[in-house]
Amino acid sequence: MYRHLAAILLAASMSTAQTPRSTTALHYPTPHTVPQVDDYFGTKVSDPYRWMEDLDSPETKTWVDAENEVTAAYFKPLTFRDGIHKRMMDLANYERFSMPQKRGSRYFYSRNSGLQNQAVVYWTEGLTGEPRELIDPNTYLADGTMAINSLSITHDGRFAAIALSEAGSDWQKIIVRDVTTGKDLPDVIQWTKFGGAAWLLDGSGFYYSGYDAPPDGDVLKAANFSMKVFFHKLGTPQKNDPVIFERPDNKEIYIFGGVTDDGKYLLITQQQGTSPNNELAVLDLTDPHAKVQRLISNADATYSPIGNDGSHIWLYTTLNASNGKVIAIDLKQPEREHWTTVIPEAKSKLDSVSLVHRTLIAEYLQDAHTQVELFDEKGKHVHTLALPGVGTAAGFGGERDDEETFYSFANFTTPNVIFRLDMKTLQSSVYREPKVAFDRTQYESKEVFVTSKDGTKVPVFLTYKKGLKLDGNNPTLLYAYGGFNVSLTPYFSATLIPWLERGGVYALACLRGGGEYGEAWHQAGMKLNKQNVFDDFIASGEWLIANKYTSSKKLAIRGESNGGLLMGAMITQRPDLFGAVAAGVGVMDMLRFDKFTVGWGWKADYGSPSENEAEFHAIYKYSPLHNLKSGTKYPSTLIFTADHDDRVFPAHSFKFAAQMQKDQAGPAPVLIRIETRAGHGGGMPLSKRLDVEADIQAFFLRELGVE
Repeated sequence: MYRHLAAILLAASMSTAQTPRSTTALHYPTPHTVPQVDDYFGTKVSDPYRWMEDLDSPETKTWVDAENEVTAAYFKPLTFRDGIHKRMMDLANYERFSMPQKRGSRYFYSRNSGLQNQAVVYWTEGLTGEPRELIDPNTYLADGTMAINSLSITHDGRFAAIALSEAGSDWQKIIVRDVTTGKDLPDVIQWTKFGGAAWLLDGSGFYYSGYDAPPDGDVLKAANFSMKVFFHKLGTPQKNDPVIFERPDNKEIYIFGGVTDDGKYLLITQQQGTSPNNELAVLDLTDPHAKVQRLISNADATYSPIGNDGSHIWLYTTLNASNGKVIAIDLKQPEREHWTTVIPEAKSKLDSVSLVHRTLIAEYLQDAHTQVELFDEKGKHVHTLALPGVGTAAGFGGERDDEETFYSFANFTTPNVIFRLDMKTLQSSVYREPKVAFDRTQYESKEVFVTSKDGTKVPVFLTYKKGLKLDGNNPTLLYAYGGFNVSLTPYFSATLIPWLERGGVYALACLRGGGEYGEAWHQAGMKLNKQNVFDDFIASGEWLIANKYTSSKKLAIRGESNGGLLMGAMITQRPDLFGAVAAGVGVMDMLRFDKFTVGWGWKADYGSPSENEAEFHAIYKYSPLHNLKSGTKYPSTLIFTADHDDRVFPAHSFKFAAQMQKDQAGPAPVLIRIETRAGHGGGMPLSKRLDVEADIQAFFLRELGVE
C-alpha cells in the first residue's frame, strides 16, 4: 500500500452513441456459507465466506475457476476487445528510460525498448559511454514475472545488489553481481520486503531489512512481524548475518537503514506500520566498537534524513510543520534544544528534499503539482527551477559533492522527459525524451476545485480533447486513491491517448487522506475521519455531472488497493451515481485487514477494528463487505485481483464478489477477474498489464454503452 497504481484507461474506438448493454444472462456460482460469527465489542458480525481465506483449499479453487468461467463468458462476445488490445500494444511500443544514477565513474539506468515485459538495466563508463547490460530480468522466467524491485550500487560502481521478486510477490531475494564481469557472487539474501541494500563505503558488505522465514505453506498469507536490520559481509552465508538493530518491544515496526554518502553513519528509521511518523537511530561506522544510539525516540513527526556534513545532519520533518520543513541536527549535541530550522514551513507542501552540490533541492506541491526551489545549506534561497509547465517533477538524486543531477517531468499530455541539471550553472538540458506519436496540442488539462460535503475544496485534474461539448454525454473516468499520505499528481500514460482521442474525459481527484496538502490533509482522511474521503469522491462525481461533463450512466470510476476500498464504499454508499466500477486489489473486509501479511501496518491509517471500539464502529459503518444489502441495484462492477497478492490478501475481493453477486437485484453484471502469477501490481509484466487493461477497457465500453 505504498504507492498507488497509476490509473490507465485504454481504448481503440469510442463514440457517444448509445448502444444496449449485453443482455446475456450471467449464471454466478452459488458458494456455500458457514455460520461464522465474530464478536466486536458486543456487536455480532457474520462472516459466511470465511472459508475463502484458505486460498489453496479445493472449495476455494473450485469457486475461483467457476468465477473465471463466468468472466470469460462475459468477455467472449466482446469482439472489439482484441482491437483495444492491439491499439494498446501499438501505443505502448515506445522506448523509455529511467533517470541515470552515478556511482564512481559509472552511470546506471534502465531501458525498455517498447514491449519488453520488464525493463533491462544497463551501465556506461561516463555519461556518454557505450551501454553494457547489467541484468535483463526477462531472461529469468518465460512469462516475464521476475521483476527488479531495487538496485543498490557500491560507491565505486563495482558491485550491484539487486532485489528480485517473482510473480508479483512482495517477498524478494537480493543477489550480488560484479558489474564489470556480469557474474554473480555466491551471496544471496532471502526473506526481505520493501527495502534494498545499504552498502558500506568500501563495498565489503551491506545492511538490509528482513524477516524470519514464514511458515511453510503460508508464505503469501502469514502475518509478517518483527522486521530487523541485518549486516551481510560479502563472501559469507546469510545465516551468519548479525542483527544490527531490532525492536523486540514492538513487533509492528518497520525498520530501514541507510548509510550516509560519506560512509560515516548508518541511520535507522523506525515507523509504526504505514504511519509517516518515525523514530531515528544512528550507528557510528567509523568506530568498530560503537553501538546503535537512539537519536529520536519519539515518533511525533516525520524525520527523514537528507544528507550530512560530518556530524551535521539535515532532516526533513513535519514537527510543528504540517507542510514540512528542513532542520539540522549535530550528532555531537543531538538534544532538541540544539536543533535549528534551515528551511521553514511554507504555504505549499514540501514533498521531498535532496542534497546535491551542497545545495538543498526542495520539491513542493502547489495544489498537487510540482514547483522546485533551491537553497544553500544554510537555507538561503538561491534559485527557482523553471519547469516546462504544470505537472510533476521527480528525481534530483545524487551526492553532496556531485556537480549534476537528473530529474523527470511529465503531465497528462507530456511524456516523461528526463533532464540533466548542471548544478554549477543551474541550467537544464534534455537528456532523454520519448517519442510518442500523438499531437499533444489537440488536448487540454485544467485543475478545478470541487466543494465537498463539509465545504472543503478538493482539487480535480481534468484532461480532454479541445472543443469538448458539455452536454452530459461524454464518457468519463474518475480515478482517486485517498489514503496513506499518497499524493496524486499529473502523470503521462501513452495508453490513455485513445480515450482522449475518442472524446473521453479523464478526471483525477486528489482526496483527503492523501498527501497533497501536507499532514493535516492526510489526517483529515484517516481513522475516524475516513468518511471525508468518500464524501470528497462523491462530490467530485456530482460536480462532473452538474457541470455537464458527463452523466451517471456515462461515468466510470476506478481505484486500486486503498482506492479499491474507495470503490467498494462507492458501490455501497452511492450505487446510483456511477455507471460502471472497476475495483482492483481492494481492502474490502475492513474488519480483518490486519490478519494477513503486512495488513497490520495499515492500522496507522485505518485504525484497529479489533482493538479500539470507537475505530471499530467507524470502520464497520463503511466496510464494503459489511455494507452490501440484499435487494439493491448495484452498478456494473468488475473486481480484479491476483493469486499472488501478498499485500492485500485476495480473499478481500473473493468475499466481496460472492456477497455482491448474491445481493445484486439489478441487471448489471458483477464480475471478478483473478490474474494468475501476479501480485498487488508492482513488477507485473507488460503483457499481463495490457491484458488487464484491455479487459477493463472493454468492460467500461460495454457497460457505458459507448463501444
